[in-house]
Formats: sequence, C-alpha cells, structure tokens
Amino acid sequence: MYDAGRYTSFAYYYDLLMKDVDYNKWCDYVLRSIEGLKIDHTDILEMACGTGAMSVLLSKKGYDVTAFDISEDMLAVASNKALDSGAKVNFLHQDMRDIKIHDRFGTILCLCDSMNYITDDNDLRKIFKWVFDHLKENGAFIFDINSSYKLKNIIGNNIFTYNEDDIVYIWENTLNDKCVEFSLTFFVKENKLYRRFDEFHIERIYEEEEIRALLKDAGFKYIKSYDGISFNDVLPRSERITFLLKKL
Repeated sequence: MYDAGRYTSFAYYYDLLMKDVDYNKWCDYVLRSIEGLKIDHTDILEMACGTGAMSVLLSKKGYDVTAFDISEDMLAVASNKALDSGAKVNFLHQDMRDIKIHDRFGTILCLCDSMNYITDDNDLRKIFKWVFDHLKENGAFIFDINSSYKLKNIIGNNIFTYNEDDIVYIWENTLNDKCVEFSLTFFVKENKLYRRFDEFHIERIYEEEEIRALLKDAGFKYIKSYDGISFNDVLPRSERITFLLKKL
C-alpha cells in the first residue's frame, strides 16, 4: 500500500484474509484484455504486486514478468510464492511515486485498487506519465480503482470485523472529504496468547472523469472503462472500475 502506511506484519496474513479473491478469474480477464487489445508483446510489469499472486499466474502462462512493490514484507512473501510454484518473476523494491526502472514493457498492470493509495493528484499524474513513457508502442495499461460509490457508501464510516480461531481483526473506517482512512487492529494467535499489531492506510476517492482527465494529460487517447472484472458499462453503483488503455 502507498502513502499512509505499508503492509508490514499484515503482509504475512494477507493471502489468508484475501482467500475469497478469485485471482484465476482476474488473470483470465487480464489475458482476455491483452488479446482484445491485440497486444503482441509478452513482457509485463506489475506495479504494486503485493504478495505476487497475479505475477506468478502470468509467469506460469508464459509471460516475462517483472513486478514491484513498496513493501519489503510483501515482496518476501511474493518471492517465496514464486519459488514454491516454480515461477520466474523479477521482483523489485520500488515506490510507484518514484520508479527507478528504465525498461519499456508491452503491458503494465496495477490491480487491487492500488491506485487509490496515491492520494495526491500530482503523484498520480506523474505515475500515468511514467507508464505512458515506459510502454512499448501499441502497449496496454490495465488498472482498477475502488469507485467513489464504494468508498463513500459501502466502506465509508463503517466498521468491519473478522473472527477466526487464529486471527481476529477490527477494520474501522473514517470518511473524509476526498479520502477514507483505514484503521486496522489485528490479533494473531501465537501459542496460547494473541499478538496485537496495527496498520493505518488511506485510499483516495477518485471520480471516473478525474482519472480520465489525468490519463489524457499523460498522452493516452484510447481509454476504456468497465464495471469491475467485466466488459460491461460502468454503472452508478459499480464498486470497482477497471480501465483498459492502449498506447497508440
């Protein structure tokens, strides 16, 4: 995660708590998108790769994958996952706001609402420009955001809890003018006792048109947006918006 916190201890429990996420479905969607955009290149960069689930799947599909994250703990988990599965992924420690990569790629990905963690317009504009400059000709840029509707009306000022024998968490949210603050408290069972740790994160609320304007400023002309992991139109109550772009 970016800006107001990075995955630290949470990184080692992330996959357990995200077990309902269908990464195979998401990977299939990415591959269908690449095919639909007629991308001939087989090299992919995944930004904010987290524990590497998508990077590993894409590598096993035959793609040449480079991936980075700001969290060293996430990268440790991702590297072990790739090693265990026999996938070849070049993992790097990088911050999206100051990327030190000079190669160009056929496809660049940023999934799981990582863009919402970029809370400053200028930082987001800089990232989009970096992506445009580091895409090969006719390359694709695929990313998603948590929608304004979801952050305001579903996550908002609500509290969520998770309670299993080995791990419990309390997720308390505070809705501000342009952001939602996440305060997470975890209790993890270790022997007969529970260890507590806390994490704090912020997601920025972006309207779809704000994102489109920044993408156009970066140089993109082909911009499509869809409802979640689909090719359906964005609706007023869409919770996730996926953007598919091509560098023409």
